[in-house]
Amino acid sequence: MTIVARVALALTLGALAGPALAVHALAWGDAPKYPPGFAHFDYVNPQAPKGGTLNLAGYGSFDKLNPFTLRGLPAAGLGTLMFETLAVASDDEPFSMYGLLADDIRFADDGLSITFHLNPRARFWNGDPVTAEDVRHSFAVLTGKQAHPRFRQYFSDVARVVALDASTVRFEFARRNHELHMIIGMQLPVFSRKWGAGQPFDRVVQDEPVTSGPYRIERFDWGKTIAYRRDAAWWAADLNVRRGMFNFDRVVYKYFKDETARLEGFKAGEFDWVAENSAKNWARGHVGRHYDSGEIVKQEFRHSNSAGMQGFVLNTRRPGFADVRVRHALALAMDFEWMNRQVFYGQYVRSTSYFTNSEMEATGLPSADELALLEPLRAQLDPAVFGEAVMPPTTDPPSSLRANLRRALALLAQAGWNVDDEGVLRNAQGRALGFEILSYSKGLERVAVPRARNLEKLGIAARLRITDPALYQKRMDEFDFDVAIHLYAASQTPGNELLERFTSAAADERGSDNFAGIRDPAVDAIVQRLLASRTRAELITAARALDRVLRAGWYLVPHFYARTHRVAWRARLAHPDTLPLYYAAETRLLETWWERR
Repeated sequence: MTIVARVALALTLGALAGPALAVHALAWGDAPKYPPGFAHFDYVNPQAPKGGTLNLAGYGSFDKLNPFTLRGLPAAGLGTLMFETLAVASDDEPFSMYGLLADDIRFADDGLSITFHLNPRARFWNGDPVTAEDVRHSFAVLTGKQAHPRFRQYFSDVARVVALDASTVRFEFARRNHELHMIIGMQLPVFSRKWGAGQPFDRVVQDEPVTSGPYRIERFDWGKTIAYRRDAAWWAADLNVRRGMFNFDRVVYKYFKDETARLEGFKAGEFDWVAENSAKNWARGHVGRHYDSGEIVKQEFRHSNSAGMQGFVLNTRRPGFADVRVRHALALAMDFEWMNRQVFYGQYVRSTSYFTNSEMEATGLPSADELALLEPLRAQLDPAVFGEAVMPPTTDPPSSLRANLRRALALLAQAGWNVDDEGVLRNAQGRALGFEILSYSKGLERVAVPRARNLEKLGIAARLRITDPALYQKRMDEFDFDVAIHLYAASQTPGNELLERFTSAAADERGSDNFAGIRDPAVDAIVQRLLASRTRAELITAARALDRVLRAGWYLVPHFYARTHRVAWRARLAHPDTLPLYYAAETRLLETWWERR
């Protein structure tokens, strides 16, 4: 059960008695920062002027206006600009929610249901009120067979949704889950029953979504551009959780096929803002007279986000990656320190954990609390789990790439792979160990090519395959790859997303995030313990235990992360002085920036 707050009062876990309280906000593990009737979030400018056009870059292409189905690529901006949820997060807090479509929240004493009362002002853009039946319909459609399968996995513990009356909806849970009531509030997109006019949901492709958000689609050209216009009648424009937000009259995305074209398009004035993911572009590309004159501003913004884990994901459905010793050997062939010096201008820090840059990261030996969770699973676990937390290999002295490659060859030999007279790594059946590294970005050659050179020294042929984003997504959805470059983003409070990333049930679920194909009963058990956490301390313990097990499995060769958002923009744009603690750069732009007048 979570801690529930009313006004400024925090009620400790288990202390609730009697009927559930109606509240304006809930926070997991603390009292909400903002009291009832607060004016606005601290990280917005409530006086921000409205108007102007924001031009942004899309990447690759798009072929649908429905972001919730498996096939196809949705247009950029749909989720943030059009769809609203029952509640929204505060970016100043690790895990809290404040009413948006809902004006009243009641979380049951037993933790097995949550009830939302809808704001009577809430309207879809067609003028219809947002009703409890629309909420129930949205849930039913998204967890049905025609929507992306991740929704069924994500909301699998919801037993029933009941429209109690036109303005009140209750979600009933099959079992306790530390965050389910929160993610129902903040991550269930609500749309009108009229969207698609009764067509099968997976065929609703070109129909404009009927939503309650701040923008509507103004025009689009498939795969090339999409423009949104702010709805002058948007119902929530002066709501406290939206005051000072969504300030541009129009938001336009123009699509670019590759990073080089995108950078040159930005410098030429084709769009106004970019969050730069390439260290090389940041150091050498974002320069020139427009920067020198101040027409373009270039700045790094600090954040406190959990960095999650980016790396080369190894598809264990492929026989060559089934042995953990092989996966460990492949990790030993990555020289991050050389890459950071020679390729990335020293801008990155090595990712060490699936919860990098957060208190969920496992360090040192397991604590007594972690051992209490891990010991019953000892027979199923690698002994490495009970030692020092597994760390990615380093080439900093006294370590070296040469020494790491020697260790890799020893591990490969133990697994039955040896280098033949022609310098090719083969198993006893004569099969060579080679694979394809799948990516959609040519810019990632800077990571894949040096790694491939190191793998050649082990007798392994690794080749980089660059595809367009549509084919990349299709192959990932179908697990049709050997190795892929992927980022597992992490929240400040991990939860249900772990089900589709790491559990056995998701390993064969087409479209899930379990790209590595992990099927480990110990992982399944720890994820369930994490979801049942009653306190933040229990959550941290379970996350650290999970982190130890995943890292010992070497399912991924860790990459790196940046401690800042690298952003460049036209000087006509402005932003609030106060930064939130946790935020995505583009979301913050769309929600809180404005055009200077």
